[in-house]
Amino acid sequence: MSSTGDGETRWLGRQEMAAWRTYIVGSALLEHRLSRELQAVHGLSLADYEILVRLSEHPDRQLRMSRLAEDVAHSKSRISHQIRRLESKGLVQRGECSEDARGVLALLTEEGAHLLEQAAPTHVAGVREHMVDLLTPGEQQMLSEVFQRVTAHLRSKED
Repeated sequence: MSSTGDGETRWLGRQEMAAWRTYIVGSALLEHRLSRELQAVHGLSLADYEILVRLSEHPDRQLRMSRLAEDVAHSKSRISHQIRRLESKGLVQRGECSEDARGVLALLTEEGAHLLEQAAPTHVAGVREHMVDLLTPGEQQMLSEVFQRVTAHLRSKED
C-alpha cells in the first residue's frame, strides 16, 4: 500500500475514487456477463475460453503450463486446476516438454479446437456488444494504453 514519506495515507480524491469504483464494478459485471454467455451456449467459462484461445495461437497448439499461467495472469496452481478440468472434458491434454524434463505442456485437442471455433463468435459478439462498440476508437486506444501501463507496472512487481 502506498503512503507519503511522512507515513500519511494518500487517500483517493473524489475523481480517483469514482474511477476506481466504476472500474471495479464495470470489469466484474463485464467478466460475469461474458462468462455467463459462454457458459450458457458452450459450457465454457471465460477463463477456460481464454486458455483455449492462448493454446490455439501457438505453434502446434501447445504451450508450457508456466507460460500459459503467466499469459492469462493465473497462479500455477489455478492453471493446473483449470487444465485438469479441461482435460477431463477432452478439450486439452498434458504432454512432456522435450526441452525440459520438469516442464509440462498443455496441448489443445481437436475437440478443444472445434469447441473454440464454435464459441469464438459468441464471445466476440459479447465483447462487441458489452464493451467495444460502446467506445470510440480514441477511447479504445486510451483503454489499451492505460492497461498496457498497468500491466507492465504490475508485472515488474512480481516475485
